[in-house]
This record gives sequence, C-alpha cells and structure tokens, in this order.
Amino acid sequence: MRRILLLCVAVGLAVASFGAFTLTKPAPVKASEIYLPLGKTGELISLMDLSRMKIKEYQELTGKKMKLFEKIGFKAAQKQLRNSINRDGTFNSKKMERYLKKSNMIGEGFHIGGFALGFLLGLIGVLIAYLINDDLKSTRVKWAWIGLAAWIVILLLILVV
Repeated sequence: MRRILLLCVAVGLAVASFGAFTLTKPAPVKASEIYLPLGKTGELISLMDLSRMKIKEYQELTGKKMKLFEKIGFKAAQKQLRNSINRDGTFNSKKMERYLKKSNMIGEGFHIGGFALGFLLGLIGVLIAYLINDDLKSTRVKWAWIGLAAWIVILLLILVV
C-alpha cells in the first residue's frame, strides 16, 4: 500500500512540475544590434550599416584600397546580407540565426552528454558524438574528446599508483 501511495505522490509531483516550465521563443536578433570591428582601429559597425555602406566608406573605415574583384565580392556579400535582413531589421536567414544562437548560448558551455560519451564509452563514444547531427554537434564532439582524455588520465593514474 505504501508503494502505491508513494508512486501516486511521485507521479503527482512530476505532473505538477511540468506545468511550471514555460517555453518562450527567443526574441529575433536585429541587424542593428550586432556590431563587427572593422579596420586597424577596430571601429565597430552594425550589420545594418554594413549592408548599406558604399565602397568608398568601407575603404575609409578599413584604410585599405580595394581591387576590382574585391569590390565585386564586397557588393555581392552586401546584397546577400541585405537579402537576409527583413524590413523590420530582423534576420530571415536560418544559417545566421543558428550562428548567433550558437555564439550566444551554446558556444563553449559544458555538454554532459558529450562528456559522458567520451568518458563512459571511450573512443566509440567519440565516434558516436561525430555521428549525431544537430546544432550541438561541435560542442558534443569537443566534450566527448575531453571525456576520453579524462578517462585516459584516470586510467594512467590508477596504473601508476
């Protein structure tokens, strides 16, 4: 009887805790809020301004004269950047959003799954980390290698002592 009562309490707490979490979609990143350093002085310029900048202005900021093919490449990159910015200033490019999300939140954080793969499964775990494709792949692979290295260090310490 105690087991059934304990099970009901555990299930009730678990169900109640699911309602406490709300998922919100992060606010879209605006192109005018992202700044890049340009030139030798490192002057910051927003992506919105970069997408509208003239070649002469860019040359003045960087302090470098551009050749013909560099100018053509700059204009093509500007057009691609302008096409990835909506009228309200947010990005519509999935690649850019993925990059910004990765640089803001995911980038260098600890990944327990990757570490566990490397630490518990060794080299096979690292290979499994390479096979899983999602937004966290690079972080997972890095931490799988770190987990494998930790496992090797512990094994060497045990063998030496």
